[in-house]
Amino acid sequence: QIKVVESGGGFVQAGGSLRLSCAAPGRTNWAVGWFRQAPGKEREVVATITWNLGTTYYGDSAKGRFTISRDRAKKTVYLQMNSLKPEDTGVYYCVADGSGGSNWPGGYWGQGTQVTVSS
Repeated sequence: QIKVVESGGGFVQAGGSLRLSCAAPGRTNWAVGWFRQAPGKEREVVATITWNLGTTYYGDSAKGRFTISRDRAKKTVYLQMNSLKPEDTGVYYCVADGSGGSNWPGGYWGQGTQVTVSS
């Protein structure tokens, strides 16, 4: 059974940092992504990374502030979030996609972890 488990969410003041972790299947052709959903807004991609080459992609809101990385030995993907803003508040989901990033909706989603940034 494939499980994806997030951790590391919490409450932080604006300008602060948090690191999210995601335990996910570390298979060669898979990709792992972080998505978030803010209250009243559609779910959006934050950042993604491929297991094999470590190729990354960042959504516009994450560029320059967030860094996604992977530890292949630990089968864990990290999302380092710096310079957090109140608009970063939301539930952050980790997704493992067996098609390498071409089918996120069909991937394996975690339960989500809440991130709250106060102004």
